[in-house]
Amino acid sequence: MAARGARATGDAGDRAPHSGIADRGASARIPARPAARRLCRWRQRVDPLPLLPDAPDFVVAPLSYGAPETRPLFFVLGGVSGLLAIAYNNTLPATIAAAERLKRLPAEARAGLIGAAVGTLGWFAPTLIGGGDAITQRTLANIETLQLIPIAFLVRFLLGPISYAARTPGGLFAPLLTLGAQSGLLFGAACHFAFPVVDIEPEAFAVVGMAAFFTGVVRAPLTGIVLVTEMTASVTMLLPMLGACCVAMLVPTIMRNAPIYDSLREHTLRSERARQDKIGKKQTLPAED
Repeated sequence: MAARGARATGDAGDRAPHSGIADRGASARIPARPAARRLCRWRQRVDPLPLLPDAPDFVVAPLSYGAPETRPLFFVLGGVSGLLAIAYNNTLPATIAAAERLKRLPAEARAGLIGAAVGTLGWFAPTLIGGGDAITQRTLANIETLQLIPIAFLVRFLLGPISYAARTPGGLFAPLLTLGAQSGLLFGAACHFAFPVVDIEPEAFAVVGMAAFFTGVVRAPLTGIVLVTEMTASVTMLLPMLGACCVAMLVPTIMRNAPIYDSLREHTLRSERARQDKIGKKQTLPAED
């Protein structure tokens, strides 16, 4: 929890400070009530205006609390997000390992090839590349063409691991929110089509999907809930997010899928051990001769 919390806090803290504070409390194993009291005392001493922006990162239309009939659907969304998180957590290390097999090419050449591929994609479809904030905003506003969202989701799902394999400065934070919003909107639209008599807001599922997918990948539910609530300024989805994030965390845990930052840490340690062994063999060969 501490390892993935530190990384998630670093990615999210600059844009959503309260989520960073919440995750630091979780990673340090501070009990809930003392952590809440410390946060309240800290908020009383600090002027909130310099800390928070004048507007949320993403503009979301006012969302209702939803009809009681829609509540079980958010648990199903959590399960779907958990399965997608497992696929993402397996794809990212596999992509890095595939890039490292190209040993004949230096790291700079591999990064250049990945950059050229992404640049070519951006030339023909500029809206698909980048951090993903613009895509997330359009998804939350439900102004994207619904038929194109599955294609965009698949491209972004693969583009994130491929870009991360380049070993250039970057992160997973914004891409995770984009994928969560897209998957949530698609799920909400499918539910709206399947249950036309029920008052379903697909945008609400997009908001909940952001927190659920983040939780499934990182296994930091408190951070995901506070993060999405702070970035969208939407509090009506707190209870649906809580249920969806619970299921999104439960599914990968039952299936013994490691959190993404744990997987990346283990991969880094294995690579370092292999490098040290290679150096040790090179040093012992002259001595044996």
